[in-house]
Amino acid sequence: MTVTADDVDTAISHVVAALSPAAGADWSVQAGTLEWDCRQTAEHIGDCLMSYAGQIVTRPAGRYVRFMANADQDASPAEVLEFAETGARILIATVLTASPQMRAYHPTGMADPEGFAAMGCVEALLHGQDIAHGLGLPFDPPRDVCARVLARMFPEAVAALEAVDPWQALLFSTGRTELPGRPRLGQWRWRGAPLTE
Repeated sequence: MTVTADDVDTAISHVVAALSPAAGADWSVQAGTLEWDCRQTAEHIGDCLMSYAGQIVTRPAGRYVRFMANADQDASPAEVLEFAETGARILIATVLTASPQMRAYHPTGMADPEGFAAMGCVEALLHGQDIAHGLGLPFDPPRDVCARVLARMFPEAVAALEAVDPWQALLFSTGRTELPGRPRLGQWRWRGAPLTE
């Protein structure tokens, strides 16, 4: 199972479709159980995915590229959501043009384009769900994307959670929920490096 730029596209398209109905709402409310509000969380999505694109382009071996991106202070919720989507679209374009042999720093291992695409999906989906929860919106991401992302980022979870819905397994693997007979994880770590390395 391979995570591609198409999966990032599907993930961010789902996030935008799920959150757009609340574009006129108050995004200063808390995003799920996070300390951030919905606006800050959407900004984080955009910044994080642009950061992953920066890693792919510059390929640093021991650190993140030194920049932060954020929406204008007076940006509306719709514009902040557009900023998040922009970060995803930049990551998509970067993944599409990158060599599969490219490696760049991430604290969880020297990642390839697939790894950064998968990380982008995790960030978009999980934080999209946080925002949706804060705004009282439903959030039900595509299970095929969740399954591919889970297999790439949490390979040890695939066999252990084989019978679990892929979205619930992804939430569990990132410490977001508990499962029957399995307490919520206090610590977790995904795999940035390719599975063969």
